[in-house]
Amino acid sequence: MSSSNATERLVAQIAAEFRRRMQGEYAPRIRQCVASLDDPQVWHRHGAAGNSVGNLLLHLAGNITQWILVSFAGVADRRERPAEFAASGGASGLELVEQLAAVIDQACAAVDRLTVADLLAVRTVQQRYQETGIGIVLHVLEHCSGHAGQIYAFTKLLTGRDLRFYDL
Repeated sequence: MSSSNATERLVAQIAAEFRRRMQGEYAPRIRQCVASLDDPQVWHRHGAAGNSVGNLLLHLAGNITQWILVSFAGVADRRERPAEFAASGGASGLELVEQLAAVIDQACAAVDRLTVADLLAVRTVQQRYQETGIGIVLHVLEHCSGHAGQIYAFTKLLTGRDLRFYDL
């Protein structure tokens, strides 16, 4: 196998794994969680310094947009990060999860188009972080994983039910 063929396969595999985790794992599990909550539960904060599921949904959509879509799809950076955490209601859980799903779909499409040069190029993110394309992709995966875990835990606390993600 030539090195260019192996490189192309690696780039395709990175995109496939990003899509599998974002669309095949995090998004459906988050959707399942939000579907089991009513809107007051979606906006419930666990203490004065805590965030609600609603805040985390807004934050994930903002982060994915800023890190992936601004970096790779030419979207203008209009993120208002403090507003993601200040919100205390407004949109329904269904609206928030649909917004996040749309951002995830756009991010997967952007990652699908990446080249080796895109993955190796250094970009400035949030006007202060110097990140390679692969660093951006990995950041979004780990960031989503962490906050998805919070959403899963909050859902268990609010409903008292096992989420049964691994039932066959």
